[in-house]
Amino acid sequence: MNEPSVDWAVGEVLRGVRIGPVAAGGHWVGRHEGRVVFVRHALEGELADVRLTGVAARHAFADAQTIADHSPHRVTPPCPVAAVCGGCDTQHVEAGYQREVKRQVVAEQMRGIAGLEWRGTVEQVLPAPLGWRRRMRYRRAGATWGLRAKASHEVVALPREGCLIATPGLARPDAVVLGETLLGADTADGVVWAEPGSDAVVRERALGREWRVRSDGFWQVHPQAPEVLAAAVMDGLAPASGERALDLYCGVGLFAGALVDAGVRVTGVEGGRDAVALARLNVPQARFHAGSVDRVLRRLRGGVDLVVLDPPRAGAGRAVMAEILRRGPRAVAYVSCDPATLARDLATASAQGYRVGSLRAFDLFPMTAHVECVAILHPDA
Repeated sequence: MNEPSVDWAVGEVLRGVRIGPVAAGGHWVGRHEGRVVFVRHALEGELADVRLTGVAARHAFADAQTIADHSPHRVTPPCPVAAVCGGCDTQHVEAGYQREVKRQVVAEQMRGIAGLEWRGTVEQVLPAPLGWRRRMRYRRAGATWGLRAKASHEVVALPREGCLIATPGLARPDAVVLGETLLGADTADGVVWAEPGSDAVVRERALGREWRVRSDGFWQVHPQAPEVLAAAVMDGLAPASGERALDLYCGVGLFAGALVDAGVRVTGVEGGRDAVALARLNVPQARFHAGSVDRVLRRLRGGVDLVVLDPPRAGAGRAVMAEILRRGPRAVAYVSCDPATLARDLATASAQGYRVGSLRAFDLFPMTAHVECVAILHPDA
């Protein structure tokens, strides 16, 4: 094998890169001159000329420019700016095959990091693949609005049709503001536009409840996500009335609400004080603490039967997992938007005597590389 080249440069075009299997983050693995190239807008089996967008010692990142040996799963992207906008990763992939691609990613991450053989599927959730996104962040692009390019501060202006993955009311901002960023939320009260930092509170409906959420706060972007994820968590935990639960990274209290409605005594923990204030209004039957999850956990006393955690993309980490599992819950529901960090934390759980009872994956982010997973953990018999 040739020694890896050291003189590649951003902007250089590599000719005839054979594309291999999918990798995480919307890339496919290619090889050129003995070096790995992670290529966007490609598919396995294709032959591509690629333009380098990032260069490291032994690998590089690139965008496919021209394609030969087209994959049978390749389609024409519905959006004219899909190749340059950072909002979507897989518009060039047949909609049904996108779920297969995500299945491959989840399975590989579980196998390679957690040593877990996962043979599930990625479940479709409607609406899909367009018109589903209920939270948008637009950037000013001259006299109009746009979205950032992948891994860049460059703003790509919206096409005439607007953003196709957004709900129709959010596809193209009509609001005029003086700032450089505009947030849109399609809520139970209708479409709301705000600037970052706004203290406006909007209403959402899910699980037979109303939820108050800051207009710039976290709420699931797919309209069915709250119901789908809460159902997966509750099915996996099978809570009994009178049990005690922790809801970690609880946001405005979605899972806490589902648990208290099942008669469970819930304590929620969340780093954002604004979110905790709203959680206390949304789910007054539960107790909530504001602060770093690892620090609050160390202060909490008493036993626990169930744990739900929905950490950010970085995952929970070894310290939090250890603190959860030392309490000996009979079941843990781990909700994750990143299969790699989920697999890492599942490996930690395995080393501490917990096994994965079930793992489900949901396509709550069509046209993107993201996939949501719910893992249910039980102590080894």
